[in-house]
Amino acid sequence: MNWDAIFAFFQQPLLVTVFKVVIIAVIGTLLIRVINRTLKKILEKSKLEKAAHSLIRTLVKTVLYILLGLILASSLGIDVTGIVALASVATLAISLALQNMLANVIGGFTLLYTHPFSAGDYVEIAGQSGSVKDVGIAYTRLTTVDNKLVSIPNSAVVSAEIVNYSVTGTRRVDWNITASYDSDPDKVVAALLEAVEDDRVLADPAPFATLSGYGDSAISYTLRVWVKTEDYWDVYHKANRKIIDIFRRDGIEMTYPHLNVHLDK
Repeated sequence: MNWDAIFAFFQQPLLVTVFKVVIIAVIGTLLIRVINRTLKKILEKSKLEKAAHSLIRTLVKTVLYILLGLILASSLGIDVTGIVALASVATLAISLALQNMLANVIGGFTLLYTHPFSAGDYVEIAGQSGSVKDVGIAYTRLTTVDNKLVSIPNSAVVSAEIVNYSVTGTRRVDWNITASYDSDPDKVVAALLEAVEDDRVLADPAPFATLSGYGDSAISYTLRVWVKTEDYWDVYHKANRKIIDIFRRDGIEMTYPHLNVHLDK
């Protein structure tokens, strides 16, 4: 075997360049993965909001891959200065064409700065309700109560009214109930308060029920209690069932709009 010929073959400038580029690409990719994993651990230990983790990691990874691409281009003898200048012009053109995308990215940073919600909070945004899954580079993702994943553009989130039901740790549960004019109001109020007797209902503020209005065919009553945020739906649905059961037991009629017609002969 002619080792001198083999050695001379691998010393050809083109092969040396290709070999160097491959080594740089492999090492660079491995370093980016290590940096990304290290960054993930640092973010998990930090006090930074979890919803921001994916956005930061995505941006860092993108920047690192761009730098790796420039290093590889330089290794191939390509004038990086020209590429950077061309990239600047291309970036300007792309930014004009992708204004909505850039607005979403800026919106993501605005959300991380203003901090209107945290990961796991139950919120209502732009008509959509759900638990915040994360804030991405372009979208905020919510998980609805029926386990659907809703992605809302960050620009829309920033400009929309945001209702956060979790930030205080408690929520008020409201019911608007109607009963017949023939039913004793005190009896109706007592029945409503009985319906919300539940260990999960907070004693302070105390449950509240009162006659709230007079309609064409029924009297309106308002019932309110305070619960921990995570107990909201369980208490709401359980009380709904108990209200109708207690009304039936006590002979309280739940009315509905109706019209009585009297004919005179």
